[in-house]
Amino acid sequence: MGTRESYEQGRGTGRRALLGAAVLGAGGAVLGLPGAAHADARHGGGGLKSLPVPTVIGHRGASGYRPEHTFGSYELALDLGADIVEAGDLVPTKDGHLVCRHEPEIGGTTDVADHPEFAGRRTTKVLDGVSTTGWFTEDFTLAELKTLRAVERIPAARQHNTVYDGRWEIPTFEEVLRWQDEQTRRRGRQVWIYPETKHPTYFRKLGLGLEERLTRILRRHGKDGKDSPVIIQSFEPSSIQRLNKLVGNPLVVLLSSAGSRPWDFVEAGDPRTVADLITPKGLEQIASYAQGIGPTLDLVIPRDAQGNLTEPSTLVADAHAAGLILHPWTMRNENTFLPADFRKGTDPTAYGDVFGAFATYFATGIDGVFTDNADTGLLAREDFLRG
Repeated sequence: MGTRESYEQGRGTGRRALLGAAVLGAGGAVLGLPGAAHADARHGGGGLKSLPVPTVIGHRGASGYRPEHTFGSYELALDLGADIVEAGDLVPTKDGHLVCRHEPEIGGTTDVADHPEFAGRRTTKVLDGVSTTGWFTEDFTLAELKTLRAVERIPAARQHNTVYDGRWEIPTFEEVLRWQDEQTRRRGRQVWIYPETKHPTYFRKLGLGLEERLTRILRRHGKDGKDSPVIIQSFEPSSIQRLNKLVGNPLVVLLSSAGSRPWDFVEAGDPRTVADLITPKGLEQIASYAQGIGPTLDLVIPRDAQGNLTEPSTLVADAHAAGLILHPWTMRNENTFLPADFRKGTDPTAYGDVFGAFATYFATGIDGVFTDNADTGLLAREDFLRG
């Protein structure tokens, strides 16, 4: 039997397991699942239980339709029905403000190259071991960054998004929190956001530590407690451990490919890889300071050499046994981003069988998913929950 057919037959089992988790409540350690000694009770409060399961998270807003990390993208994600908006890959400015960009290098996400006054700022830096050339947020004041406008990051795949190039400026995290409150009042429901500390070891070495800045901002807005509608994530476990001591917010450790090493591990000489972190022992350790993990989807269902999905791993069951939620990343509609067995035709920018792919991942029991296309994710969830 083919892989897709076997997954479809397993949907009933996956759906029952998922709905069981929903009855317990979405929220990592607050699920009350057996396993690890969970993170401090200050974290991951009852607010998480109000979120639908599986949770649909607008990846950098509605980045399938608008340039990412703009208020246009964030607001559209809410209009489309996203349960949470990933509002903020947080990087600092020269004068210490936190702004929302996918990376500190902004040549690909802003019109900075069109500003001759900033031509001399173009430089090459080593970012987490990778030589990177461009313009970096830490070399600009906030006032200077506010003169720039956002552009589509992947125009070759999303040419239709380029019509919005230049329309929106770079938001600060303070502005995002005020926007969150405004949208909550306007829509009559609590709006959730999901910021990420980006390259925290790199910035700490520059004297621009992210966690303390983030904590001060959250406290100013009264959003540093366990019931805060702000979930914080990072690819560096030490950043989450630091935040575990500073705030009560729900915390999530992001996980890349199995063979990769978090950059803070590299800097510290820690030989462990992501493969070590997703063992039952590694997950128990994560559960001592975080409420969830955000693995790449390939850790949930690996792909073969041709890019087709294989059998699901034990990660979902192992993480749930440790009391952790799973919010994997990232579902996108275009063929180029989908597993090979869910692509349609030969145009990499055309949409594939994204509903089939969503159903397959939901059947594993994941608690939510990041997606560039929140409307597609919500329809897929409706299909899945109907059985």
